[in-house]
Amino acid sequence: MARHKLRDLLHAADSALRRKQRVALVYLLLRFSVIAVMVAQFFNGNFENVFLCLLTLVLFLMPTILEHSLKIELPNTLEIIILLFIYAAEILGEIQAFYTSFHGWDTMLHTLNGFLCAAIGFSLVDMMNRDERFSLSLSPVFMAIVAFCFSMTIGVLWEFFECGMDQLFALDMQKDMVVNSIASVMLDPAGGNTPVMIQGITDVIVVANGEEIPLGLGGYLDIGLLDTMKDLAVNFVGAVVFSFIGYFYVKSRGKGRFARRFIPKVRAPFSKDGMAVQEKNSSSPKE
Repeated sequence: MARHKLRDLLHAADSALRRKQRVALVYLLLRFSVIAVMVAQFFNGNFENVFLCLLTLVLFLMPTILEHSLKIELPNTLEIIILLFIYAAEILGEIQAFYTSFHGWDTMLHTLNGFLCAAIGFSLVDMMNRDERFSLSLSPVFMAIVAFCFSMTIGVLWEFFECGMDQLFALDMQKDMVVNSIASVMLDPAGGNTPVMIQGITDVIVVANGEEIPLGLGGYLDIGLLDTMKDLAVNFVGAVVFSFIGYFYVKSRGKGRFARRFIPKVRAPFSKDGMAVQEKNSSSPKE
């Protein structure tokens, strides 16, 4: 059974690449790059990065898996951006250390993630809204809200994952930041609820096993909190942007050219009696 499913998936991937020449070109170039990096990491003895490369190759198949399992057609623009996002996050971000080498790399990816997740959330509702089996007629406002909430939920779950990996395996996925002032009620000498401010922090000395270790970072080390809030904030921006785009896409009866590049289409919608029907127009949602 598993062998047949794998064969069907590979056949679907081959058919999709034959139909989408631009996507196929990007996919092949990225796959060749990942394989080259994987070979280099193998000979360098970085087997953790080899596994990361293999994971990236598997993730490259996710658009095809979604198309095959959900019987949808992903727009070329959306599929190419997903492939580039995976490559930028795993190969460039992790293996090539772009997260630390290029300021704002993580911010850019989290913003794009918020945008893409909102597009996916909107698409799921839009497909149900136009499928006779569900008999839905949702307003554009409701569809935009669902897309926004879906994107923010994915963002929160990812931060949960990062925090869990940091606590269990000390991976430091929630990157630390250096700050020069802190305010905490734990510093209140009276033990009350009054925050005490310390400003102008230039260094922190850590005492570990009786040894004093100056961090030498130029300030106090924030352990992941500000990075998490920044990630959620830019995820919020990306989600809001696409939610507005999706709203006007539905309001304009699906004529928005830009939004159409990010919204999948159902291949073969069916009515309740199992007969194929014509896809409902995007104008069906209530005003």
